[in-house]
Amino acid sequence: MTDSDQSGSVPGLPPTPPPLPPQTGPQTVPANADEALEIGREHYPEVGSPGGPSGLFVHEFDIGYLIHASWPPAEDPTAPPANPGGSNVVISKADGEVSFLPNFPPEEAVELYHRLRGGRTS
Repeated sequence: MTDSDQSGSVPGLPPTPPPLPPQTGPQTVPANADEALEIGREHYPEVGSPGGPSGLFVHEFDIGYLIHASWPPAEDPTAPPANPGGSNVVISKADGEVSFLPNFPPEEAVELYHRLRGGRTS
């Protein structure tokens, strides 16, 4: 079977990815920072696991909760990071929507979230 034999594909282009799975129900809207942290844990490796964060923290702000991780210090601080990048998780206070932002410091991540939401507060 060639790529062009697959339904939804266009010759010369990669195959069409499968559709996203449907939502299993409404997203949970956290009532407080502890509930937001529990939702955020689903998006990170287990704290203390090999390659996992050393801790997860919540930064509450006007329209959401920013979940960010701390990582153990590198064995060689002069070496480039083994896994560069990473992301922060934001959970909306209005509807429980989960968003992913670059691994910026909390204040910069919140500012970016506000810009991306276009000033929406609900």
